Amino acid sequence: MATMHACLRGAAATSFLSSPCLSSNSNLAARLGATSHQKVLRQGLGATGFRSSALVRTVVAKAGTGKVEMAGNLGKLKREELQVYEDGESLSVSLAAHVADVATAAIEARGAFTVVLSGGSLIKMLGKVCESPYLESVDWAKWHVFWADERVVKKDHPDSNYKLAWDGFLSKVPIPSGQVYAINDSLSTEAAAEDYEMCIRQLTKTGVVAIADGYPRLDLLLLGMGPDGHCCSLFPHHPLVQVKDRWIAPITDSPKPPPERITFTMPVVQAAANVTFVANGEGKAEMLAKVFGEELPLGELPSQSARPLNGKLIWFADKAAASKL
Repeated sequence: MATMHACLRGAAATSFLSSPCLSSNSNLAARLGATSHQKVLRQGLGATGFRSSALVRTVVAKAGTGKVEMAGNLGKLKREELQVYEDGESLSVSLAAHVADVATAAIEARGAFTVVLSGGSLIKMLGKVCESPYLESVDWAKWHVFWADERVVKKDHPDSNYKLAWDGFLSKVPIPSGQVYAINDSLSTEAAAEDYEMCIRQLTKTGVVAIADGYPRLDLLLLGMGPDGHCCSLFPHHPLVQVKDRWIAPITDSPKPPPERITFTMPVVQAAANVTFVANGEGKAEMLAKVFGEELPLGELPSQSARPLNGKLIWFADKAAASKL
């Protein structure tokens, strides 16, 4: 496994892939054509009444865009923020098109694309991004990859979100190694959180990461939802959900093992330009129904509060996950 240049002070980056970055496409959506994209999205369950429209509007992260501060009274999620697909295959196809569209818009507007990964089944659902036409057409050289949360373990540990992403996604695409920001796994949990935040702060100074009202404004957060409704490592009723004076917070008592992790705080999630959730499988059905039910107080259901205050939210779900809606 290659070592990423991530937020490791003084660490030398090794080669990510021997092959050079593949050529970019300045307008991916136009090349693929709206008709092709519409056909993909119509594989969803249009008959259910859930949204199954064509191109998903994306928001570009620009500095100083709108007022961003943590909010808890956001109202019910709208059904048009949910896309339902017959199965995981059709979901994965449309998710790939969505990610490519957001990336293209960000690169055309800012010259860079900042994307945030999480763990779980999300990485598997990104598999289509590693295939044609995206492998050849996406401008991978402009991607900058972060993690919404990470377990404080070695990068080759089975619990590592980095390892999961490397095995299932990063090893298959030519993103430059210096633009994949993993945590410093030699540090304590507290120090690793501070180091990761400092890394992102430095990238706001260079313009790679936009900033709005004191928080980083990342182009796209790709998140999954736990069976208890947690996202990132923000768990229901945990004090970290209320933290707003840090970008990255340590957690040493995670209800789900391993206990030591670092995580984006809720204001950073809410400051994003685009937040995309993926929920697949019957095991997510009950919690997804709660997410799209009545609004709960901040802290009770983090996945319900994890939405942009000035951006675009979309949930990708398969038929099984949406079965109780």
